[in-house]
Amino acid sequence: MESTLTSDRSVFPRRAASAILFPGLPWQKWKRCSCGNGAHGPRIYNWARFEVRPWHREDRRHWVIARRSVSRPQEISYYIAYCPAETTLDVLIRVAGSRWAVEEGFQTAKQECGLDDYQDRRYPGWHRHITLAMAAHACLTVLRARALDIDKAETDPPSSYPSPSPNYDA
Repeated sequence: MESTLTSDRSVFPRRAASAILFPGLPWQKWKRCSCGNGAHGPRIYNWARFEVRPWHREDRRHWVIARRSVSRPQEISYYIAYCPAETTLDVLIRVAGSRWAVEEGFQTAKQECGLDDYQDRRYPGWHRHITLAMAAHACLTVLRARALDIDKAETDPPSSYPSPSPNYDA
């Protein structure tokens, strides 16, 4: 049985829904907006959203969000979102834009910490490797942030060490 997307009591086959819903959308329904800064400046795209299950829950919504290239309008990428009903398109765009930071983090972890250099055949070994690689990546990220902060040297102790005892008087 083929699954379906629904909207305003219309039913679309899931495979064709995005092709039906967005390419024919009038330009007035698209919003040009940046989803964050990239290596070459702001990443500006045209964005639109379409509710796909409007009668599911009153306080939540399911959306298909489309991101269309400004220079190549035939190139459309899609996101699925499930969020509170009052979530605006601007918030959805910001969340979609945060994907690049996550991907950059994984790419850095692959290059610097060997995230993808495992040869384990069982889950426990794989899990240990991934956990150690991500912990190493977190440590390197903190050390890099401290090195960039010129006002705080890594060896500076805190200004005071409070006593763990509430009744301690020095």
